[in-house]
Amino acid sequence: MVYQPISPVSLYASYSRSFLPAGLFTVNADGTTFKPTEGEQFEVGVKTEFLDGKLSATVAAYQITKQNVVAPDPTPGRSNFSIQVGEQQSQGIELDIVGQPIPGLNLIASYAYTDAEITKDTRPAFKGNQPNNVPRHGASLWAAYEIQNGGFKGLGLGAGLFFTGDRKGDLANTFTLPSYVRTDATIFYRRENWRVGLNFKNLFDVDYFESARDRNAVFYGEPFTILGTFSVNF
Repeated sequence: MVYQPISPVSLYASYSRSFLPAGLFTVNADGTTFKPTEGEQFEVGVKTEFLDGKLSATVAAYQITKQNVVAPDPTPGRSNFSIQVGEQQSQGIELDIVGQPIPGLNLIASYAYTDAEITKDTRPAFKGNQPNNVPRHGASLWAAYEIQNGGFKGLGLGAGLFFTGDRKGDLANTFTLPSYVRTDATIFYRRENWRVGLNFKNLFDVDYFESARDRNAVFYGEPFTILGTFSVNF
């Protein structure tokens, strides 16, 4: 539902339910079949424009509740198996700002606060814990500028910062993955219907942990990576 009290401001509210059968490759140690994961989401927010429509912003508050979430089995010796958590609940606030304040300059900024908790579980030891790999704070800022006139028209540069806060590494919350900041960049050239570019991920080759299944499966983020792209629109 959307309500627009004045021209540049829209208020909205949404409600949704979800149903997801367990994957074919998720296996319970006792051989039983997993129940489908079911979810329910409430969201309210405000969307607005400013600087004569050059920038738009969205602020949203939400709550997501999921039952029977499939998660890695934390029992020693069962790293190839999964379990189902009784119920997980996440609530938080998101802020997004996007737009083009001047010709050729594109900005994207975002911030998310997430309070996630295991609210019900067949294993009492997990109740009240945080789900693994869910940061409480996350933010990003990206800016790209493309020259609009002259001999270098179509040449563009961009850079961005991506922040991920501390996250629990397992359902038992026995260890924490530290926060990190990753820097990405790009250089590209656009002409008529074609575009060529180089994307640089983790520009300063920062060592960081992207996610974890348990203490025996902690995954590093990608090191400094260069990706070349070429595209044609027709």
